Amino acid sequence: MISVVIPTLNEARRLPALLASLGTSTEKHEIIVADGNSTDGTASIAGEQGLRVVRSEGGRGAQLRTGAAEARGDVLLFLHADSRFPSGGLQAIEQALADPDVIGGNFRLLFDGSDGFSDWLNGFYAWIRSHGVYYGDSAVFIRRRAYEAIGGVRPLALMEDFDLTRRMERLGRTVCVDNPPLVTSSRRFAGRRLAAIVAGWLVIHALYYLRLSPTHLAWLYDSARRRERHQPSNV
Repeated sequence: MISVVIPTLNEARRLPALLASLGTSTEKHEIIVADGNSTDGTASIAGEQGLRVVRSEGGRGAQLRTGAAEARGDVLLFLHADSRFPSGGLQAIEQALADPDVIGGNFRLLFDGSDGFSDWLNGFYAWIRSHGVYYGDSAVFIRRRAYEAIGGVRPLALMEDFDLTRRMERLGRTVCVDNPPLVTSSRRFAGRRLAAIVAGWLVIHALYYLRLSPTHLAWLYDSARRRERHQPSNV
């Protein structure tokens, strides 16, 4: 069985669409919503649909770890609430894991924006995945025994997904499900400039490898995004 773990924080507007897309799957699965104290009724929406809702400390890393601890499946799928899970996605995971040497993987990621920047992101994410780099927004899945072998998701303030996938890559073979792809929201890039996004990405990763604490990384990341959104558009 595949355990789908969805971390949420005030996702009442987006969660129903994701749940509807998962509802078309015939493969055996369970859905666990790990809520970080939403105030918009997110947990109630999940509960009304008969899903398992677990409360967690804030932060996606802590939420993923809490949700995974409650999961009963032999495969874990970590799925962001602003994604649209493709029809046939769970079947694709089962097919990928039919190879006993594969410990997990992720999906090819497409952004839902209709602008040139979203097109660039699609190509950029495909390029970094070809070099073994991928993130939580691409629907990471992993066998439970592999998840336990690497110590699970660490409750980091930032880069918890990158930390997880780096350990996955060191443990064994992973795959990228190319078809069907996963579609995710471009909302976190709205109002931001390409050069600033790329520069910020490089700085955060450099500081991560220099072992700056995840708490400080999260503060720098959030501060940079706030400053950028408040800059005049002609700057």
